[in-house]
Amino acid sequence: MQFLSLPKHVCQISPGPNYDFFSSVMRFIISSPVMPDAVVDYDLATCRWNIIQQQNMLHDRTRILYGTNSSSVTVEPSDARYSSPMHANLEDDHLWNDLSEFYACEQYVVPSFDGVLIPLTIVFARENKPKDEKPGILLGHGAYGELLDKRWRSEFKSLLDRGWVIAYADVRGGGGYGKKWHHDGRRTKKHNSVNDYISCAKFLIEKDFVNEKQLAAWGYSAGGLLAAAAINRLPDLFRAAVLKVPFLDATNTLLYPILPLVADDYEEFGYPGDLDDFLAIREYSPYDNVQKDVLYPSVLVSSSFNTRFGVWEAAKWVARVRDLSIYDPKRPILLNLTSDIVEENRYLQSKESALEAAFLIKTMES
Repeated sequence: MQFLSLPKHVCQISPGPNYDFFSSVMRFIISSPVMPDAVVDYDLATCRWNIIQQQNMLHDRTRILYGTNSSSVTVEPSDARYSSPMHANLEDDHLWNDLSEFYACEQYVVPSFDGVLIPLTIVFARENKPKDEKPGILLGHGAYGELLDKRWRSEFKSLLDRGWVIAYADVRGGGGYGKKWHHDGRRTKKHNSVNDYISCAKFLIEKDFVNEKQLAAWGYSAGGLLAAAAINRLPDLFRAAVLKVPFLDATNTLLYPILPLVADDYEEFGYPGDLDDFLAIREYSPYDNVQKDVLYPSVLVSSSFNTRFGVWEAAKWVARVRDLSIYDPKRPILLNLTSDIVEENRYLQSKESALEAAFLIKTMES
């Protein structure tokens, strides 16, 4: 048995294409919130890493931006208890294109409403700004037992350099903490995911990581349901929100089996034919719980005609929020629709990321 010596703050390590069964070299993909993904080879015979591919210009440009003279960051060896006994530490001249010199990554545990501790990862620039100039984004997913994607994201770099805080809430319903963690955030227990997300949002504000009037919610797909449900519950907790191809009309969508859903969707969100599940769905479904005569945060909802969750869900939710909430021109409810498959087009991904960043910056400045 060998324990791999890894860089700090690694959030995910996945095997690459290892076609030669007899080779002593294993290929991995290493991800971190403060390091671009690295494709590496690990030699089981010598216990040495070899970086095959990793973005390196990003580190040099960031070093110029922050005016530091250091050329790169050396990985600290892992704890001896978890290291291989032979050649466990990385070579002294082995350097990763790590950005932890410029951006801090900290882990916390946040007590939820029922006392369960929720892991929270916070990333921010080391050049701290005053308390009243610290906007932030809280990301979450909490569905299907899937790991929350905490990899380095270049589209957030411009926000980090402006003093933003990027936080990741590993709420119940997601993966990485066992089957019970997943089951405690699905079907009739879906409210646990929303409560966990709200608890993490309050933690960021109470501990002065984020200004109380500058916190944004961010969710993709089922994470959009999570963020929208939290906004319905406490609209004044957030100043803005970005919902990407969100699942917003759970009740009606789950009631019509002709829509492109699979068995996992019903296992995750509940069977409307079961009374307990139906009542739970109505309780958390964003479309069914929009508050009346309440001031909502600014929201940007993006959806596509090619997504699995219908584009009409985003349109219906936006229309209902506009109709029921208090109108404020400084808090627009925007709907961005496209007929293209954004996930398969790098240009469209960059265009949409730029739109989201501009929306968040403009909202916080106003």
